[in-house]
Amino acid sequence: MVRRIEQQQQKAVNWMIPGNESVLEVTIGYEQVAVDLTANLAKNEPDPYAKSVLDFALLEDFDHLYRYANLLDLTQKKSAGEITGKYTEIMPGRPTSLEHRHPFDDVRKHYDDKKAHPLTKLHAMAITAAEQQTMNFYMNAGNRAEDELGRGLYLEIAQIEEQHVTHYESLLDPNCSWFKMLLLHEYTECYLYYSMMEHEEDSKVKKIWEEHLDQEIEHLKIACDLMKKHEKRDPERLLPATMPDKLVIFESNVDYVRDVMARQTDLNAVETEFVPSAKMPKHGRYQDYQTAVNAHGVPSSDVIRGRIQERGEDYRQELAGPHPVEKFRARNGQAKAA
Repeated sequence: MVRRIEQQQQKAVNWMIPGNESVLEVTIGYEQVAVDLTANLAKNEPDPYAKSVLDFALLEDFDHLYRYANLLDLTQKKSAGEITGKYTEIMPGRPTSLEHRHPFDDVRKHYDDKKAHPLTKLHAMAITAAEQQTMNFYMNAGNRAEDELGRGLYLEIAQIEEQHVTHYESLLDPNCSWFKMLLLHEYTECYLYYSMMEHEEDSKVKKIWEEHLDQEIEHLKIACDLMKKHEKRDPERLLPATMPDKLVIFESNVDYVRDVMARQTDLNAVETEFVPSAKMPKHGRYQDYQTAVNAHGVPSSDVIRGRIQERGEDYRQELAGPHPVEKFRARNGQAKAA
């Protein structure tokens, strides 16, 4: 019964996306959400390791936005900046071509459910759900592109989204019981809908968040009852007494993203840790995987190369000045095709 209501909620939210947007225009929205949601969670994340996990993937989703924006300009002659507004910059992040990692290097250390801050649990569940939705969208809509360049880019980035789902979901403590996980899932939904309701300016949309919050409060009550019945545990001892003060807010994060980019663009992953490229194993599975996956070219690089060939430079929206990483400032050279 709860699953049926969750499906109705998902359709209600998904059907708010206007039908006159192309798949690629909707994609720009997805990636803008990924950037600004991840940045917001990272800014409020109390656990240093969980924050590093958010920051790491933030730069990758930021680069995805840049690649799709160039594809939109190249194939539909439309500006992604008209969709993102003056909230989110569009320029290179960690190059997508460098994001192809061996599966063993996308698993993270999980938090300890008995010690972790409630926000850490909420953030991990929220971002996992967001990346899962994005992965599913690309899996179902990515083959709608009519040209090989677009189909290739969706294929490439859809694979990275699977890596991100693994990256984030592995933060969750596997020692939690199914009933504890259900409790946390329902509490996360209450937290997200409450956040949306508190900051929604459109009165009609706000009513949707209010209705869904009412439903999730009931679902949370059901989860509590199930835990009491089957585990003989008091759910009130496992949840905060009040909703966290730090809610999810969709706002501009230009300065935060630039700061992370200046310090962490060069990082990559070795098992559960993030290390600079200079400290990556010289002859390891990352290099082997890169050689195999990128052997015949990389769509994310081809898109930028195609835009440069047609217009003389890549498409960007730099709202706060030149790129914070010097090697990415040139807009018409080989570095841009990377």
